[in-house]
Amino acid sequence: MSGNLFVISAPSGAGKTSLVHALLNINPQIDLSVSYTTRNPRPGEHDGKDYHFVSRETFSAMAGRGEFLESAEVYGNLYGTSQTWISQEIAKGRDILLEIDWQGAAQVRRLFPECISIFILPPSMDALEQRLKGRGKDNDEVIARRMAAVRDDVAHIAEFDYVIINDNLNEALRELNAVVLSARLRGATQLARYQTLINQLQNPE
Repeated sequence: MSGNLFVISAPSGAGKTSLVHALLNINPQIDLSVSYTTRNPRPGEHDGKDYHFVSRETFSAMAGRGEFLESAEVYGNLYGTSQTWISQEIAKGRDILLEIDWQGAAQVRRLFPECISIFILPPSMDALEQRLKGRGKDNDEVIARRMAAVRDDVAHIAEFDYVIINDNLNEALRELNAVVLSARLRGATQLARYQTLINQLQNPE
């Protein structure tokens, strides 16, 4: 039995992180992969929970050993996902969620073509800018850079299996959870999960 691998991407400020945390709160069968990064922790972030914060030297050494399922440089910082941990958890039947950018998503698809990819969009550019400013985490220069990167992010939307507009968090959460639940009910997944039951039904005593 194996679990599902979900990949969620979005432009910065689309509400992806809030949506992912809301999903984890209502769906205990899915685990979030904690990425490695070379950027400094933001206020309130904790090592091992939000990210594994490492130096560029440590990150480069890990990459050289082939430990990352995917890695990318975003806004001058390096991000990567542990391939070993992902493979072990999926083999146990756990569903794993990756919160990564479109570059990382493309790398994951090459190694896990069966992964389920979801792209989150904001309802408008104005809403996106207000969310970025409302976070209070970035200065005006960083916000302008993130806004400029939206066009490039959205240019890759056709590469994803599902697209969700995050206008209302509760509605977007309902749609995201529906994708997760439907993936668990696919024929091949259910056949593996309930093979004993199916055998009993096919061969009643």
